[in-house]
Amino acid sequence: MSAEPGRVSDLPRKWAPGHALTVVAPSSGRLGVVDRAVDQPTPGLWRGPGSLLVWLLALYPLWWVLGLQALIFPMLAVPMAISLTRRRHVELPPAFGIWLCFCLVVAASLLMLDVNPPGTVAGGWLGRLPGALYRFGGYISVTIIALYAVNLSEREFPRRRLIGLLSYLGLVTVVGGLLGTFAGTFEFTSPVEAVLPHGIRSNGFVKSLVHPQASQVMDFLGYETPRPAAPWGYTNTWGNIMAICAGWIAVAAFCFRTSTRHRVAAVALLAIAVVPIVHSMNRGLWLNLGVIAVVVAVRMFIVGRLWMIGVLVGAGLVALLAIAVTPLGDVVSARIDNGHSDDGRGYSTEQALAAVPHSPVLGFGSTRNTVGSADSIAIGPTEACPNCGSRTLGGNGQLWQVVFAHGLAGVACYLGFFLAVLWRFRRDHSPVGIVGWVVMVLSLTSMFYYNALLPPLVLTMLCYVLLWRNERDGAVEGMAP
Repeated sequence: MSAEPGRVSDLPRKWAPGHALTVVAPSSGRLGVVDRAVDQPTPGLWRGPGSLLVWLLALYPLWWVLGLQALIFPMLAVPMAISLTRRRHVELPPAFGIWLCFCLVVAASLLMLDVNPPGTVAGGWLGRLPGALYRFGGYISVTIIALYAVNLSEREFPRRRLIGLLSYLGLVTVVGGLLGTFAGTFEFTSPVEAVLPHGIRSNGFVKSLVHPQASQVMDFLGYETPRPAAPWGYTNTWGNIMAICAGWIAVAAFCFRTSTRHRVAAVALLAIAVVPIVHSMNRGLWLNLGVIAVVVAVRMFIVGRLWMIGVLVGAGLVALLAIAVTPLGDVVSARIDNGHSDDGRGYSTEQALAAVPHSPVLGFGSTRNTVGSADSIAIGPTEACPNCGSRTLGGNGQLWQVVFAHGLAGVACYLGFFLAVLWRFRRDHSPVGIVGWVVMVLSLTSMFYYNALLPPLVLTMLCYVLLWRNERDGAVEGMAP
């Protein structure tokens, strides 16, 4: 006997009071049976099933202030894993086996940490282990968080709540961007940073994880320019998450039965977001917004909603006009005229690809630093120029990190997972399906210039969870037709 996804079967309730046994048809893509609560009232926001997601996402500004902006993901993944072990059955969503294979490749690539490809700074397995374990722990955290969210029923944790949390993070990102734009020098010592030994907290990578700052201040225009980063640590991470969350702001405001005031506030928020988006001088973000517009327009054309294409075109023209007639246009022009990182990124990519034949299957387990730069092996970082020379191979985009650190096996699994997800949910033309699908596309386009660990990949996986739960659980209650 079988039941359709999201429906309770007619089988006797033999598990426990308030629970029903659901047997899933093989075509649904799920494994085994799922025990679902059906009679109990919906739990509160901060307690009960799904509350760990609320603590993780809703309180993210607090974690940033405390210096836990990156550490909070593995920290809360531990109780999430414990929660999963207490379930009678753990559901695996479609294509998740490919992702688990990727995690196995990441683990196997740790064996290659002592390999020194030509042109890189020599080192040993033990010295490279901490950074490699941080990345491996990040992928495990992403995996646990995704499984935790998948195994929540609609009654336990409604999809609308998760959509609300993602749109809320969009609001947080815009506010952080405004802080970075107009108070770019704002920074402070976090409690976590204060208790770390000086030798550890002075490390650039560690500092980026525990030191709250509104922006990354750079001088590639000939003068110091703040580029919004709060509360995500890096400007590129800020831009990546801005693109991921923008669509969920629109879904939360316009695809549910909400008040006019709520919708006006959402439009105002997206309009205000143009200011930090431009001042971030983040070309990857600008490209991602273009990708979003094109993909959504194509999906709207497929389902015959031509009026939505007109809305997208109109909104784009208004944004471009606003940029052209305000000082924002000068910022865009200055950024286009100053490539800044183009040469360094090109050199890092070239060197990373050149190293692949020395460990093609499993890669090198982690990143490496080059000896010198593209101009000379004698060029290295100095106090006046900390970013000169010694480029990080695998640090200029998720694709390059995967191919360098985890080899062709890692690339096959990583790309295979996202391509399989895109194929599986290609026919979901609901608002949740379209925005979730667009985020999956962004994971492939932005991998050439953004690193995804850790917050962007977590949010991307939660969008994947929404795609599956949308198919599994049917129509979202309260969503406008």
